[in-house]
Amino acid sequence: MPRGRNKSCHFCGSDKTIDYKDLRTLKRYLTDRGKIMPRRTTGNCSKHQRDITIAVKRARAIALLPYVKE
Repeated sequence: MPRGRNKSCHFCGSDKTIDYKDLRTLKRYLTDRGKIMPRRTTGNCSKHQRDITIAVKRARAIALLPYVKE
């Protein structure tokens, strides 16, 4: 089975934080339908993937991001 290169977590190597108000960063982790992309696709570690999920859900709850794109 061929192996590709290892994806590294974008947030582990830098001092960036995940904030629900940073919509530009959060939109990178949403599909065109508005779903949160899985960890195996984004390459994030599990800790930061959980933080992204929580931030997206908070942004959706206060109407900064839509639940479903039309």
